[in-house]
Amino acid sequence: MLFLQQQNGSGVNLLYSTPSCYTFQQNHLNQIWNGKDDDFFPYASSAHTFWTGYFTSRPALKGYVRQSNNYLQVCKQLDTIGNFETGWMTSSQVEVLKEAMGVAQHHDAVSGTEKQHVANDYAERLANGYKSCENVTNMALKRLLPRFQQEPPNLQFCTLTNISKCEITEKYDKVVLEVYNPLGVDSDTWVRLPVNGTVFDVFSFTGDAIPYQVIPVTSETKKIPERKGTYAQNELVFQLTGISPLGLQTVWIQKGKGDNSSYTPFKAFPSADFTMQNKLVSLTFDHITKQVKEMENLQISLKIPLNQRLMHYFGFSGNNSKDEFRASGAYCFRPNATEPKTMIVQSAYIVQGELVQEVHQVFPWASQVFRLYKDANNVEVEWTVGPIDISDKSGKEVISRYDTSLQNGGVFYTDANGREIQERKRNYRKTWNLNQTEPVAGNYYPVNSRIFIRDPAPDAQFTVLTDRSQGGSSVNDGQIELMVHRRLLHDDSFGVGEPLNETGADGKGLVVRGKHYLVLDTIKNSARQHRLIGLWLYRQPVIMLTNVSMDREQWYTQFNTQVSGLSTLLPENVHILTLEMIPPNPLTPISLRQAIVRLEHFYENGEDQEMSKPAIVDLQMFAFFNITGAVEMTLGANMMLKDLNRLQWRVMPSGDEPTIPYERQIYRELKLDSKGKLPQITLNPMEIKTFIIDFNG
Repeated sequence: MLFLQQQNGSGVNLLYSTPSCYTFQQNHLNQIWNGKDDDFFPYASSAHTFWTGYFTSRPALKGYVRQSNNYLQVCKQLDTIGNFETGWMTSSQVEVLKEAMGVAQHHDAVSGTEKQHVANDYAERLANGYKSCENVTNMALKRLLPRFQQEPPNLQFCTLTNISKCEITEKYDKVVLEVYNPLGVDSDTWVRLPVNGTVFDVFSFTGDAIPYQVIPVTSETKKIPERKGTYAQNELVFQLTGISPLGLQTVWIQKGKGDNSSYTPFKAFPSADFTMQNKLVSLTFDHITKQVKEMENLQISLKIPLNQRLMHYFGFSGNNSKDEFRASGAYCFRPNATEPKTMIVQSAYIVQGELVQEVHQVFPWASQVFRLYKDANNVEVEWTVGPIDISDKSGKEVISRYDTSLQNGGVFYTDANGREIQERKRNYRKTWNLNQTEPVAGNYYPVNSRIFIRDPAPDAQFTVLTDRSQGGSSVNDGQIELMVHRRLLHDDSFGVGEPLNETGADGKGLVVRGKHYLVLDTIKNSARQHRLIGLWLYRQPVIMLTNVSMDREQWYTQFNTQVSGLSTLLPENVHILTLEMIPPNPLTPISLRQAIVRLEHFYENGEDQEMSKPAIVDLQMFAFFNITGAVEMTLGANMMLKDLNRLQWRVMPSGDEPTIPYERQIYRELKLDSKGKLPQITLNPMEIKTFIIDFNG
């Protein structure tokens, strides 16, 4: 520590310090501190400047970052499961995407508050990381798939299937899919692939035929400028079930012959109200407005009026010279009115098939698809917005608003980083009396994965899950609104230095596509529903593809068509948050390997009668290597937990401190017993435990 004192002059002493030193000295003042257990969101720097716009800014980049994390976790898992002799080389390739993801967490990156050319650089870094991880994935598949000596061909990620673009499935008649499940439990998923043709043979890993449906690519999708060069006319839709935990499942697809009874063309919207339903959910649409009007959970006969609309606020145009002239920008959300403008459905059409039913809505510069898959307990809403019209010289902030009959009394709930659920109260702050000056922006909160409202009278909870971080609120009772896209013509003078005006590939305005998932259930049952869907959205199965010249019998003979990375199933309330190889020293014997294993109990205390109970986990659950020892670490895996010595603070009690019914256990060094077993691990609700494991192949 450097201490400087002036000999002559003001008598000011200059002390060079660090945050750690400063905190240590504050702790040793031995004073009683005030505690704060409420949220900092939403925060404002002045009466008309709520920093709630960046919750949605650059939604395409936000979606790309979320998707990239999915791929990164798959890459790290396969790097570990592959147990490569040259592990230091593969880990260096994983590092490319790790570093790109790390940079993307900067407060001016995923937040969307950077200049356009900087956002482009973040996206390019992520794309380079994908290619590097594709190499690691292929190296792992060459170890996991062969039954004999023959290696499989290299497989590729198709990252643009959301706009019906994938060269392999469009161009070739025979394609093999390897689908990897990064979850610690069996997973199901619906696959949609861009294709040409209407008749196919689709086979599972057992060689059984998989039912499929072929749907035309919409004209709205064909207009997306990033699709340039693709010529897929249809989408092939089918379901995969029971994909093994940390495992692979093979699907064989080839063009077939015969009738095209699985082809389901678009149909005109009926002249009467239209209901699409499966065994679990129904959704009814008004024949005049073409908008949804009612949702029902058929299992429990719970029905609510539901109206969903795409709407937009006009962003306030100001010069920022005074607070009252603050413009809406990348950081600041400031609409020029409290009621958004409704976007009118210009046309609508439907798809009716055995596997999926759809209602398509077309707006002047947006479109939506409501999808109900067979046996699904939720409704998928795919929104496509852009290019946002600015011909009137006005910036616009587009929302998807869901209006229900639920009386939530100004209370709604959002997640905190996909984990704890936070209660929000409209126009309220716990620690001071709020004078609300921005009734919309001042009630916006970050929604990382879900938002919901409740009404005890009918015992109903309506939940909307998102595929990326968005700003959201319940501005009026019975409503949920989520901002999906923003295009603004003025900077808010907080450092970006340019308007949030993303112009896209053709310079006319960025088109963004994303999804919401709607769940209606009782308050008691809803937690299990949104926890499982939220986890699946966070760690979706990843598809890798290749074209082949051999026939199906040859492939199924030469290669494993189902692989599982776990020999013991995890409890349903536990998630493998991290499985990551620690890069070995090239001089270290191959038999000495270490990896980080991070386990998460993803239910809160009291949230579900069964799932909120403590979980027992066996660390020796992996199929491809043997764990010989383990030690519990701090969350960042940079210190043994037994060596952690936290500062103790004297805090004034607030009177509503939470009661923790479970005692946290610290697992020091875990060693094999006489039977070659490690002690089991107990995880309490919302607890994350981090271990460094020793293993050999």
